[in-house]
Amino acid sequence: MRKKVISLLVLTATASSTLWAQTKKPLDHTVYDGWKSVAERAITPNGKYLGYAVNPQEGDGELVVEAYDNPKYRKQVARGANLQFTEDNQHAIFRIRAPFQDTRQAKIKKKRPDEMPKDSLGILELGKDSIVRVGRVKTFKMPEKAGGWVAYHLEKPLPDTAKKKAVVIDSAKLQRDLLVKLADSIFRKAVDSVKGKATKELVEAAAEKAAKELIKRAMKDELVWDAEGDEPGGASASAGTELVLRRLSDHKTWSFKNVQDYQFDKKGNYLLFETAKNAKDSTSKGLLILVDLKTTKTDTIFRKCQDCNQFAFDENGTQLAFVAETDSSEKALQKFYRLWYWKFGADSAQVVAGREAVGVRAGYTVSENRQPQFSKDGKKLFFGLAPIQPAKDTTLVDFELARLDIWHYQDDYLQPQQLVQLSQELKRSYLAVYHPDQKKLVALADSLVENVQLVQEGNADWVLGTTTKGNRVEAQWTGRAKQSVFAVSTTDGSKKRIRENSLGNAVASPNGKFVWWYDPALRNYFSYELATDSIRNITKRITLPLYDTEFDMPDFPSQAGIVGWTADDARFLVRDEFDIWSVDPLGKTAPVNITQGWGRKNRTEMQYQPVDNEKRFLNLGDTILLTLFNRQNKFAGYARMIWPATSGMPELLSTGPYSYGSLIKAKQAERYLVQRANPAASELNRTEDLRRFTAITDVASQQKPYVWYTSELIRWKMLDGKMSEGLLYKPDNFDPKKKYPVIFYYYEKNADNLYRHIQPAPSASTVNIAYFTSNGYLVFDPNIYYKDGEPGGSAYNAVMSAVNFLARYPGVDTSRMGLQGQSWGGYQTAFLITRTNKFKAAGAGAPVANMTSAYGGIRWGTGLNRQFQYEKSQSRIGATLWQRQDLYLKNSPLFYADKITTPLLIMHNDADDAVPWYQGIEMFTALRRLNKPVWMLQYNNEAHNLRERKNRKDLSIRLSQFFDHYLKGDKPARWMKEGLPAVDKGRRWATEVVD
Repeated sequence: MRKKVISLLVLTATASSTLWAQTKKPLDHTVYDGWKSVAERAITPNGKYLGYAVNPQEGDGELVVEAYDNPKYRKQVARGANLQFTEDNQHAIFRIRAPFQDTRQAKIKKKRPDEMPKDSLGILELGKDSIVRVGRVKTFKMPEKAGGWVAYHLEKPLPDTAKKKAVVIDSAKLQRDLLVKLADSIFRKAVDSVKGKATKELVEAAAEKAAKELIKRAMKDELVWDAEGDEPGGASASAGTELVLRRLSDHKTWSFKNVQDYQFDKKGNYLLFETAKNAKDSTSKGLLILVDLKTTKTDTIFRKCQDCNQFAFDENGTQLAFVAETDSSEKALQKFYRLWYWKFGADSAQVVAGREAVGVRAGYTVSENRQPQFSKDGKKLFFGLAPIQPAKDTTLVDFELARLDIWHYQDDYLQPQQLVQLSQELKRSYLAVYHPDQKKLVALADSLVENVQLVQEGNADWVLGTTTKGNRVEAQWTGRAKQSVFAVSTTDGSKKRIRENSLGNAVASPNGKFVWWYDPALRNYFSYELATDSIRNITKRITLPLYDTEFDMPDFPSQAGIVGWTADDARFLVRDEFDIWSVDPLGKTAPVNITQGWGRKNRTEMQYQPVDNEKRFLNLGDTILLTLFNRQNKFAGYARMIWPATSGMPELLSTGPYSYGSLIKAKQAERYLVQRANPAASELNRTEDLRRFTAITDVASQQKPYVWYTSELIRWKMLDGKMSEGLLYKPDNFDPKKKYPVIFYYYEKNADNLYRHIQPAPSASTVNIAYFTSNGYLVFDPNIYYKDGEPGGSAYNAVMSAVNFLARYPGVDTSRMGLQGQSWGGYQTAFLITRTNKFKAAGAGAPVANMTSAYGGIRWGTGLNRQFQYEKSQSRIGATLWQRQDLYLKNSPLFYADKITTPLLIMHNDADDAVPWYQGIEMFTALRRLNKPVWMLQYNNEAHNLRERKNRKDLSIRLSQFFDHYLKGDKPARWMKEGLPAVDKGRRWATEVVD
């Protein structure tokens, strides 16, 4: 009897499961906006409270603050964002966004910026229920390393509707309003004033005088001037608004009017704020005021702020530096900034550097674009010097001036790159240092050695200088510029050359004893010892590769990476592909594999996971936390070691079928927050040991009504006999007895993403896997392994072998296959359809069609020329156009356009910042000339990948309509059948289905 009952229960459960699977519905394009995911997250220093936001893709989200180990305490805040916990673990401070629909309606009504809905500030005492809310808050700040205080800057106040509406008085209005209403009173006063001597002229003069007096009184007591701030007392007479300082222990507040900028020091000793000058008074100046947070007393330390900015406190909050211009008018064509310095106990800030100062080169002045920075010990003040820009010649008339760019073959950078970098170059500064105790200024960088890195957080008596000067032209085709490296003295600015024309980027060790770099040509790490001026190959005795052995571009392979340094620069920890080595920076003792080959044996990569952003090196007894990734089964997890790890293998904490997002740790406790994901869910988890994880969100519940997806790792033999792997995505109600259309999507190698979570979202350029699997497709993403000179053939080798393999796979309908890729994937799509007619439809986003014209093109987002891409990088030709013209022709889809029979949908946008727009045009016009079925979606003023959500939604609809028609037999959309004439642009979108 018991067996029958159990069997009945099993059958009932199976039937229920089947019924539920049948009732699940496919995703549609309406789900995107409301689809939620975990956004920001934070944890208190003591780990007792945590917070996170769950936000839809569009609309109002929710902030949650809860106790780590008390499920009864949980506060939900509608529209909460930008959560910060105070350093003393007592409060949560956050922004409360204006309602999404209110903002949307205001945009529809084209409200002015000051009329738009404004955010509020929320203050929650942890463990309590009530939230203090402050309306119309622009920004808020707290001391970085102290609790107890918050300051918030308010928006411009709303108009006082209790006051009379603003009026402008003129003589006509005087007679109409004042003289008519007050005629009797005015006349009586006029008659009384002239007594018995009244004449017409005297009475009129007396009446006019009385009327003016009444107007004056009315203006003072009753009227508000508003002609967009053109009159005295208008809101725009000053750029400042109210700043409020709040003590969180008792919520006492101090208010400061007319504030323009503000800042705490790190340790919460002071609040600095700058008042705005009166825009209507050209002689007015702003003030810099310090609030002593211990006494709440204020002290004005600077009274001449014509333009003050770049405020910087030292580590202890006892010194302050800023940049200010005090002399010229607001509209001056040329301004000269100076560096000002204040020290605790001083009455006011003093100027310490300007264009006239000793140590400042002629033609230079203090840069207003670089924030000063104190060394960690407070003994040095670093700041920027910049060339004095010539004043604008106001005698020249813009419309009479030629506008052109001159390209010179010996320019360091091509003109497009110069134009992209123009703003940065105009703000470029060269580092200098001021020694407060010695009152001495030393220039460190110059136009020959322009880049400088601080050493030992600025405490060292030298800085690291680097330059690529003289090597920049060749970067056009090599993709990298060689670097020269110098040690620059902070005492006198003298430069000692460390290395010239290095392929590796130089970095100083934490304690400043060494400079290190990885040489990609020699595939080893090198150290330079400052004390002896010696360069050593410190990893030559490591026989295992310290680089990516699967690197498949015609260039030097990239390094596997480093872990970092130990205390006093004693050891340097580097990685091979799988394990970690301890290396002697002096090269005297042999390197030690501190993970003892565990990673290689288990095919598991290990990377250091820092949990303290301020930690610069490992001390004795420190934990080395490692992230794990298994190349075979794609499992991820964590392990740890204790330094020094001279014996023993890593302690495995966890590993499994998951992917992990960013990890954050409580500063004072072993408590962590981490995003853990697989195809079924992506939830925020808490853990105390990285072994056991507890989900604290449940956003996956939104998937329950819909057909979802699963992912499967598949391995097969390619046409060249080598093994490959890829991911097959299927609906979670997959029935092997049915036949499903399949879309091949690819880029390079994506199989490591087996356990990533994909949410339905409008497409920026590619097929959304969650959407297409939910709607009855299979999606296959094969790894592609490349050979130099054969990028197209390599794609064919991988994809067509995958087609052959999947033909034997249950559920795959090889008569209904499509291709889709973006950018490099778009190129591969365009190439594949010139070599096979097995696919019924193909989508190519931003494809390179013609390598001969693309070779000399520009990546407009960076201004870089594309030659390096073909000779050294992704396009993988490995030769110049004139060396191997045959390879450029062989790999260009355009020259085989007549072989194409597959309907092709191109997306290529007119502001593409990576692949020249004309590549899509070349492909489209060729196929149009050949009368092949081809469409091109060109989103106006859009980039390589769509940025605007409205365009992403549109593309998602058209991609699904395109593939549904060719792979499912659905009726075509009007845009596919008839196009969309320019005269209808903006009036209709032609996405309706037609017969």
